[in-house]
Amino acid sequence: MPSPTWDNTTLFVDDDPADRAFRQEVRDWIGENLPADLCNRSARIDPPELKPWHRKLYERGWIAPHWPKEVGGMGATLTQQIILFEEISRVGAPTPYPHGLNFIGPLIIDAGTPEQKRQHLPPILTGEITWCQGYSEAGAGSDLVRLETRAELEGDHFVVNGHKMWTTNGHFADWMFALVRTDRNATPRHAGISMLLIDLKSPGITVRPIQTIKGDAEFAEELLVDVRVPRENLLGGLNDGWKVANRLLGSERFTTGHPRNAAVLLNKARQVAELTGATREAGFLHRLAALEIDLMAFSAYYRHAAALHGEKRAPFSMAPVIKIVGGELGQRASELLVEAAAGYGPLVEDTPVGNHLINPAAEMFEMRRVTVGSGAVEIQRNIIAKRVLGLPS
Repeated sequence: MPSPTWDNTTLFVDDDPADRAFRQEVRDWIGENLPADLCNRSARIDPPELKPWHRKLYERGWIAPHWPKEVGGMGATLTQQIILFEEISRVGAPTPYPHGLNFIGPLIIDAGTPEQKRQHLPPILTGEITWCQGYSEAGAGSDLVRLETRAELEGDHFVVNGHKMWTTNGHFADWMFALVRTDRNATPRHAGISMLLIDLKSPGITVRPIQTIKGDAEFAEELLVDVRVPRENLLGGLNDGWKVANRLLGSERFTTGHPRNAAVLLNKARQVAELTGATREAGFLHRLAALEIDLMAFSAYYRHAAALHGEKRAPFSMAPVIKIVGGELGQRASELLVEAAAGYGPLVEDTPVGNHLINPAAEMFEMRRVTVGSGAVEIQRNIIAKRVLGLPS
């Protein structure tokens, strides 16, 4: 008898009748409007292909449930936001890329000037403009205080020189929000960092895609040579970028560590195991059950953390804990998928399973990055040790 699939909408009950009605409304609408060819894709979907789905969600009014209504968002409750995300992920559909909607958009809403809001928020909502995040550099990834890209103020422009790396969708993006060093003598060093909004079509910018071990080009690097950025593109105050970045990284770690990553892979592992006979092996079933238990516990923790985060009551430790546990569960699930595939596991090519195409090795390669992106897990453990437990360096 086939194992049931992991449905993250069955872990919790929507107690409020309005929430139950909203879930059914979302489920019905997705069933009628989601393009079937976007579901359960084994390969990454690049931003241009995702834009029509983004546009449909925008036209329905569901593209930015967490944004206030006065700036074009849905003004949804946190429970409604979770329901919308869960219903999209339940059917294997892609969620719109977060860099505009979840990262820079809310920061512009909170800290942007009226002109920045007028210029940037509408095209983020419609999907017309794609954003990327310019944080990491060759010597500064998880430890951003070491970044060296500099911006020197000359009259009404900043002149930017430096090198950004591991920029998700950088080769598809129109704009980049970047951390740059505006005071090289500041003490402590994070006090000399600012955030700039940079038009990637500006003269002096060279963008190169970076191919990953999965075989796709998810990331890019940007070389900036004497790039002139208008002073009005400074987000927040001069040398105030560190505070802005820390607010963003907390939300990003909630996204990177979402239990959906492990849940999707767990479903694929079950499906493949039914075909290869792995479900008849006691050792495999033991590892499958252990992962199911851990994922259910983590999903409950995540939902509770999201509720506290929405009320601005989440302890500092929650974001790094979610990043660590969510990433490592995703890696365990990807390894279980490779094990379930038996002889097909090492093959970096699509394998049909029922009406889906899966790629066990590529999935495992993809999950290698989740414990590095948004701050490596080693750095997250150091943060917890120092800032939560008070342990010495």
